[in-house]
Amino acid sequence: MRIGILGGTFDPIHFGHIRPALEVKEKLNLDTVWLMPNHIPPHKSSTCVSTEQRLEMVQLVCEQYDEFDLCDIEAKRDSPSYLVTTLKQLRNEHPNDEFYFIMGMDSLVSLPSWYEWKSIFELCHIVVSQRHGWCLKPDSTVYEEYEHRLSPSNQIPAQSTGLIIPVEIAPQPYSSTEIRHQLLNGIISANALPSKIIKFIQKNSLYQP
Repeated sequence: MRIGILGGTFDPIHFGHIRPALEVKEKLNLDTVWLMPNHIPPHKSSTCVSTEQRLEMVQLVCEQYDEFDLCDIEAKRDSPSYLVTTLKQLRNEHPNDEFYFIMGMDSLVSLPSWYEWKSIFELCHIVVSQRHGWCLKPDSTVYEEYEHRLSPSNQIPAQSTGLIIPVEIAPQPYSSTEIRHQLLNGIISANALPSKIIKFIQKNSLYQP
């Protein structure tokens, strides 16, 4: 199987996560996309709601969209969610599958700050979605890797790991930070959040003062 992976805190999960993942799946002809909530994000101090609540929200999205499956491998871990550790475990458990890790250009720019970042290319392909205001400059640490590993998005890779695949996606004007701020002020946007997530947030009084 060709499996996309979208990781994140999903605090909360919203259409800024969902729609790009659906586009990537379609454009790269992936079999499925795993939504993988972090438990202890290495680049963030904490989340606003519990891991269990974030897992429940992601599961609700997976029930609504057949294209997604929940991957709780990092949520079950009591240590920081380093991607290279996760990918090694997934490769051991699924040796015949190919993994396509989905990230924004902002994450690719910061990739050299990730734990054992060069080893990630030995374990998966990286799919990069363009993000407004972010571009890769020639003096970037990851620029040489980008140039060396760049692959057209309209071709099925001949190799199982190691490529960087850029994908053009429709811009999504949503961020978890802004959504949390709106929820804190009693504003709920049906344009940003699936109805099942809105109901879950309301039922559990999440993101309130």
